[in-house]
Amino acid sequence: MSTRKIADDVVIGNQVYLAEFINLYGCRIGDGSKIGAFVEVQANAVIGSNCKISSHSFICEGVLIEDGVFIGHGVVFINDKHPRATNADGSSQSKADWKVIPTLVKKGATIGSGATIMCGITVGENAIVGAGSMVLADVERDTTVAGNPARLIKRHHVDN
Repeated sequence: MSTRKIADDVVIGNQVYLAEFINLYGCRIGDGSKIGAFVEVQANAVIGSNCKISSHSFICEGVLIEDGVFIGHGVVFINDKHPRATNADGSSQSKADWKVIPTLVKKGATIGSGATIMCGITVGENAIVGAGSMVLADVERDTTVAGNPARLIKRHHVDN
């Protein structure tokens, strides 16, 4: 019995490490990336090359993670700002009743353990999101943010 649930429509690059107890469907994972235990990556999510997705993280539909990104343990992405189980008439919602709001994590970013990333934002290139942060707005490139809500902590010096 396999402890990995990998759908036939998943595209997996070369030299990708997949831990046990993962759930992947309809997604793409780039070359050299590592996916830890108890991670779910949903349909239409993309993980670039040489990324590390630590255990217990949730990468939902609509998330695009560029190359060289680190995702800490227990990071959660959100793709709907107003989730509901039912419509106004009491009927159960279906996929047709909501729209995925995309999120972009740019090259080289780091997202600390336990962070929650709201949909519709961009985490900039080489940005750092502190552990436990609630990210509600775009994070500029080469900055560190932390807190709830996440706020600017510092700007990184970048040699050009």
